Amino acid sequence: MAENSSLVDVTPSLLAGLGVPGFTDTLGVAGASSVCLLLVDGLGWELLRANAAQAPFLAGLAADAQPINAGFPATTATSVATLGTGLTAGEHGIVGLSFQVPDLPLVHALTWRGVGTKDDLRDVVVPEQTQPLPTAFERAEAAGVAVTVSAPPIQRRSGLTRAVLRGGHFQTSYALGDLVTNVRDALRTTPAFCYAYHGDLDLVGHAHGPGSDAWRYQLRAVDRLAADIATVLPPDGLLAVVADHGMVRLAQDEVVDADTTPELLTGVQEIGGDIRARHVYTEPGAEADVLAAWRSVLSGRAAVMSREEAVADGWFGPHVSDLVLPRIGDVVTASGGGNGVLRSKREPIESRMIGHHASHSSAEQLVPFLTVRG
Repeated sequence: MAENSSLVDVTPSLLAGLGVPGFTDTLGVAGASSVCLLLVDGLGWELLRANAAQAPFLAGLAADAQPINAGFPATTATSVATLGTGLTAGEHGIVGLSFQVPDLPLVHALTWRGVGTKDDLRDVVVPEQTQPLPTAFERAEAAGVAVTVSAPPIQRRSGLTRAVLRGGHFQTSYALGDLVTNVRDALRTTPAFCYAYHGDLDLVGHAHGPGSDAWRYQLRAVDRLAADIATVLPPDGLLAVVADHGMVRLAQDEVVDADTTPELLTGVQEIGGDIRARHVYTEPGAEADVLAAWRSVLSGRAAVMSREEAVADGWFGPHVSDLVLPRIGDVVTASGGGNGVLRSKREPIESRMIGHHASHSSAEQLVPFLTVRG
C-alpha cells in the first residue's frame, strides 16, 4: 500500500485489479476476478482498534493492515462520491453534506433536498449535471465488468446515487441478510464488482455517540456482516472493507451556535457543509469581513480559511476544477477538539446529535481498508 493512501485510491485499485483500463492498482489488490467493496458508514480506524473485542473478524484483518485517509471533508456524501468516481472532492464536486451550486438552492447531498425547505431538488440541481464526469462504475461496465450497487431502497434513485454511483444494476438491500445474499449473487458472474453499503453504525454513533454501549453492540453486528460476506465469496473473489469517515463526540461546552451568534450571520447568505466543517457563502463584497468575524469567534476552536487559502492548502485535493471552485464556501472551517458550529434553528436534528465528523482529526480521517480473499 502506498504511503498516504486515501479513499481516492480504493475503487481505482479494485477495478485495475479486475483489468479495467485507465485505472492504477495503487493499493496492490490484483488477482481477483470478482470484488465486493463493503462500505461500513462511520467505522473509523481508531474506533475499530479501540473496540477490537467487539469485532474479532475485522480486528483480525486490521492487525496486519494500515489505515488510509478519508479526505476532506470526512463526510458520507463526499466519501461516497470519491468511492463512486475515483476522484477527489475538488474534482467530483460533492464538497460537503450540503453545498451551493451558483445561482441554485443550498442542497443537502444525502437527501438531495433543500436545506431548511425540504424541497426535492433533483429537477433543479440536476445530479448528472452537478457531477457530469463518468463514474468509475460506468467505466467498469463499459469494460465488460458486471457492476452491482446493493444499498437501501431510499438510495435507488436518489440524487447522490444518480450523481456518483450511476452505472450497473441497483439491487435493493432491506437488512443485513439480503445484503449478504445480494453480494453472493452479484459475484457469481465474472468479472464482477459489487458495491455494498451499510449505514446503521453511523446512525447509532450520531444518536448515542461513537464508542457508546449501543455503538459497540452495533459493531458486533457489522463484524458478523463482514464475516458472513467473506463466507459467500467465490474462490477467486475479494472482499474489501472500507469506511467513509470516523467520528468524534461534540463537547457541548465547546460548540458555537451560528443561529444565536449574530457575528456569524452578518454578511452571510448561506451556511452549508457539516457541523465540523462549514462552507460559508457570503454576500457580495463581504468576504473579508465575514472571514475576520468567523476567525475571531472561532479562535482556538477551528481552522478558518478563505476559499483561496483552503484550495491552496490542498483541503479538497491537489486540483479543484473550475466547475467545483464556486461550490466551496467563501469561508471554510475545520473544527478541532470537540468543537463544531451548530445551526439550532436551520438544522435542529443535526444540532442535537452527539457524534459528528468531517474535519481533519485522525479520529475522523483515518479509516480501515481491509481485504480478505475467497
